Amino acid sequence: MWLYLAVLMGLYFLLRWYRERQTVENLRDKYVFITGCDSGFGNKLAKQLDTQGLRVLAACFTQEGAEELERLTSDRLKVTILDVSSTESVNAATEWVKRIVGSKGLWGLVNNAGIGFPVAPNEWLTKDDFTKVINVNLLGLIDVTLHLLPLVRAARGRVVNVASSVGRVTVTGGGYSPSKYGVEAFSDSLRRELLPFGVRVSIIEPGAFANSIILTAMENIKSTWDRVSSDVKEIYGQQYFNSYFKVLQDVNKSANPNLYLVTDCMEHALTSRYPRTRYSAGWDAKFFYIPLSYMPTFLADCMLARFAPKPALAV
Repeated sequence: MWLYLAVLMGLYFLLRWYRERQTVENLRDKYVFITGCDSGFGNKLAKQLDTQGLRVLAACFTQEGAEELERLTSDRLKVTILDVSSTESVNAATEWVKRIVGSKGLWGLVNNAGIGFPVAPNEWLTKDDFTKVINVNLLGLIDVTLHLLPLVRAARGRVVNVASSVGRVTVTGGGYSPSKYGVEAFSDSLRRELLPFGVRVSIIEPGAFANSIILTAMENIKSTWDRVSSDVKEIYGQQYFNSYFKVLQDVNKSANPNLYLVTDCMEHALTSRYPRTRYSAGWDAKFFYIPLSYMPTFLADCMLARFAPKPALAV
């Protein structure tokens, strides 16, 4: 029995490997729009696809980022400025894309733009702190998608949304995890709605990678603690903050520097004839966060509690 099971599993993975190696034809004629290309995953993906001959339309948040990306890529790659949290900016970027792609439509939309700070215990934060993150990571992603969807549908193309492994299991307070849970939910509904039109939707769920999100979280945690009321500081204690900061430092030190593990997933979602619905990138995502998300809640709570600092006035 075990032998038959092993053979069946082997055949399944062999078939999946064969299917996923088949690529879409005429990739050099296809346009891909990527948000958040100043640095990190978006920047690397734009360069990666450009070297392979795709027609990359890269959106940067800053003029400096746009100029640097243009300098390091071919003439095929076009750059625009985009603030995904501004509908006016999204409108302008949409018109820019329409003028370039024309009747070809947009083969790929990669919603990569995102921010992570502030990250802190929820009680240390305000509604504005949550709004800042959700406006970019979730509402901005939705706004860009709704504006460009007609172009993607015309090309029977792909939507690739960058979520996170902490969009499956929450490990810190703040708006980052709620925004990524929202990306998961939006992507699921979008995938089911667009399937009849031949449009495929993929979700990228990275673990901890060495990018600006982790660095900015560390830079902002001290200012967040400084503005907390004296009552809350007494409840949690300085030792709690020190331990919390140490956890962020450890995450930063262990963060994977190999961004290509994520961009390769994005590339596969755009270029494979049979893209996956979800891609987990990084060993921590594959063997900790994603498995933890399937465990009973009480078990996940117990495991995460082992790593959490203890407040000064805990009962």
